[in-house]
Amino acid sequence: MEISEWKKQLEEERGEKDWFFVKNWQSPVPPQDRSRLKGLDYFPLDPNYRFEVELHEHKKKETVKMSYTKGEEQEFIRWGEFRFEVGDKELALQAYKRISIDETLFVPFRDATSGKETYSAGRYLDLNSEMAQTPDGKWILDFNKAYNPWCVYSEMYTCPFVPPENWLEVPIQAGEMNYPLKKHD
Repeated sequence: MEISEWKKQLEEERGEKDWFFVKNWQSPVPPQDRSRLKGLDYFPLDPNYRFEVELHEHKKKETVKMSYTKGEEQEFIRWGEFRFEVGDKELALQAYKRISIDETLFVPFRDATSGKETYSAGRYLDLNSEMAQTPDGKWILDFNKAYNPWCVYSEMYTCPFVPPENWLEVPIQAGEMNYPLKKHD
């Protein structure tokens, strides 16, 4: 995909998401806050945070429990690992599946922007095999699509905490930033 086409597609996705968060009755933003919200804040689009990488699928699929913001836990399957480089740092992120028949990979992560420019508990990527795989079987790990969990916008939601194995020491200056209407530490 050409850079200009990629940028256009992501700008359209961001515009649709902003509309949903501000105007749609199913928005996670409480109704009383929607009129003040002009849209979400994002880092500028940066193709350096888009990777086409192999998924190193784990031979033994372990079940792990992730703690949630309201105290409960949920089981996930530790499916595989993505390896990539940011700057001169070699990094790895675990990819999980919610249930064994689910084809979507869940990639939660924290990075050096967490608690500063981005939500302190981390952000997420969801990778659907139909949309996030190249014809040669690689996965598109595009941090420009990183999003905040819905518990950022309303206490009605509960969200999984990022497991420590997915805490990155480098900044990932791509994707959603802090929620503009929420005060952050």
